[in-house]
Amino acid sequence: MVAKTNNKFLGRTVGAILAVALLGAVSIAQTSPAARYDTQIETAVAQKLGAKAQFRSVKSNVEDGIVTLTGTVDLYQRKLDAAKTARKIKDVQGVRNLIEVAGPNVPDTQLEQKLVTKLRYVRVGYDSAFDYFAVEVNDGVVTVEGQDRTGLGRDEALADIANIPGVKDVIDNISVEPVSNFDDAIRVRTARTIYADPVLSKYAIDPARPIRIIVANGHVTLYGVVDTSMDKNVAGIRAKQIPGVFSVDNKLQVAKS
Repeated sequence: MVAKTNNKFLGRTVGAILAVALLGAVSIAQTSPAARYDTQIETAVAQKLGAKAQFRSVKSNVEDGIVTLTGTVDLYQRKLDAAKTARKIKDVQGVRNLIEVAGPNVPDTQLEQKLVTKLRYVRVGYDSAFDYFAVEVNDGVVTVEGQDRTGLGRDEALADIANIPGVKDVIDNISVEPVSNFDDAIRVRTARTIYADPVLSKYAIDPARPIRIIVANGHVTLYGVVDTSMDKNVAGIRAKQIPGVFSVDNKLQVAKS
């Protein structure tokens, strides 16, 4: 009886050891490759961010190669820069950006007006007539709507917004118009026709060009602010006269006197 009892005890012990070993092997196998570098990644991120004064209040944590950033910065652009810095670290699989923008608290109406003035002169020159941006601010969160011909104007507009004190977050609803030689030809003809009109030529003096011409698949939309209802109507009539234009949506606004 003793021999049988010992054999049973030995069998159970060996079985338990094998089970523990098997669980350990499974645990190691389930550890993602990214997780093995978490400590090195966290150290590298901390060193990179710590080397710049603007990130002194930013903290980082790494799990399975995903970097989570917390803390505060004084500009929205610096929140973006911190994430960009973290993404450049070797073996980083992604970045969760939970940084809050502290900075000054600017009243929404004041901040919105400042942004409108700033965006009015985005990409001053020939192409500026073919971009349109509009902003709305709610508790420091900026929603920017609009359309851009190449994407360059959008990038410049977003960069300008990100560097304005008081901006807490940005919602980008800017679309890029489809690439089309047909639409490009309509843009040029429409701009020449509108700005050559004696009634509308005065708007060409302003480098911001308040009459914005957006074209997508032959459909023209006019944005901006004009002095009178007559100016708005004349612009719409001229746009409809352009060969190849399928429709015109005249969204020009008349300035309040």
